[in-house]
Amino acid sequence: MNAENILFAFGLTVFAGLATGIGSLMALFSRRFNPRFLAASLGFSAGVMIYVSFVEILAKARESLSGQLGEGAGASLTVVAFFAGIGIIALIDKLIPSYENPHEVSNFGPGGDEERSHDPRLLRMGLFSALAIAIHNFPEGLATFMAGLSEPGLGISIAVAIAIHNIPEGVAVSAPVYYATKSRKKAFILSFLSGLAEPLGALIGYFFLSSFFGPVTMGLIFAGVAGVMVYISLDELLPTAEEYGEHHVAIAGVVAGMLVMAVSLLLLR
Repeated sequence: MNAENILFAFGLTVFAGLATGIGSLMALFSRRFNPRFLAASLGFSAGVMIYVSFVEILAKARESLSGQLGEGAGASLTVVAFFAGIGIIALIDKLIPSYENPHEVSNFGPGGDEERSHDPRLLRMGLFSALAIAIHNFPEGLATFMAGLSEPGLGISIAVAIAIHNIPEGVAVSAPVYYATKSRKKAFILSFLSGLAEPLGALIGYFFLSSFFGPVTMGLIFAGVAGVMVYISLDELLPTAEEYGEHHVAIAGVVAGMLVMAVSLLLLR
């Protein structure tokens, strides 16, 4: 294994991870507070997370575990790891102090931009989304890196697929952070950092964990990450999307996110 192959595989993980920055820039185009845009963005991100969790990540987790432990044990362990992921992120949610928004959305008038810009729940939700996405990107980075080392063509396909669904994940982080802080810089940096978990996963995997990470470990991690993403979508993204916009705008965002994710996965198979 030469240095050129290692650099190529690492470059794939950097490309995939930093695609979150593209989504962040897209979310930051709007100069004024637009509740419909925020609701659609959050709904879109929830749709992507929910779809990729149930259709892609859980399926890969079950396949990996079943291949090593048998169909029955693999399926059972996938379910256990999925709900363990939900339990872990729910515990983190419980331990982080919650804040009450002093303003109701219906009370915002034309001059309400400044009030909205300090809604602490949006910042908290953005931080949670960044955490979930960073956890999600970590094993993805390792998987992309290992695939790139063993088979460059497969590595490229995986990197492109991950990059595509990292774009709306960048929206999931940057949109609520921007509307909470009115700082494009903070929103972009946080989204950018969540994407850096991908090459970080590759580095740690290569230098420290490659001898320990087998199919069972990866299956458990992916199933747990699926649970984290579903929890974030249902507990944070969708409720806030409903509150800041019309119901059908939020749902349209969810459906659009699922559709984009489904089409991207079909095209790249």
